[in-house]
Amino acid sequence: MRFMSLVCSGCLFLLTFSQTVASTNLQYVSLQIAGHTLSAEVADTHASRARGLMFRESLDANTGMLFVFPKNAYLSMWMKNTVIPLSVAFIDDEGIIINIADMQPNTHTAHYSTNLAKYALEMNIGWFSRRKIDTGDRVIGLELISATN
Repeated sequence: MRFMSLVCSGCLFLLTFSQTVASTNLQYVSLQIAGHTLSAEVADTHASRARGLMFRESLDANTGMLFVFPKNAYLSMWMKNTVIPLSVAFIDDEGIIINIADMQPNTHTAHYSTNLAKYALEMNIGWFSRRKIDTGDRVIGLELISATN
């Protein structure tokens, strides 16, 4: 019985470790919005989009996560297992910000794009408003990024 408990604990550790490693192996992209430069991890697979920023304890000041979807759709984001407050900008396939929403940690409230979107960019809460970035602004640097599934 003790051996089985030890094996289960080891498997749980490996699963957690592999998920943590997988979440940090994402590609980064440099983006510009209204003269402000940021670095974003690219979540371009179903698995990386599903995990998002879950369990992260912090984000650097000008760092976020860019969710890339295979096609335009009405998108929704939530904060399950996400412990840092975030703002999300929904962006269309032309790179134009459709709308921005603030999201509170560990909530299941859905935040929706108000039109068809291909990207969602999560940053520390208030990042967009502090820089006077708003709907209609263009995100530069999305041109070569596409979802793999």
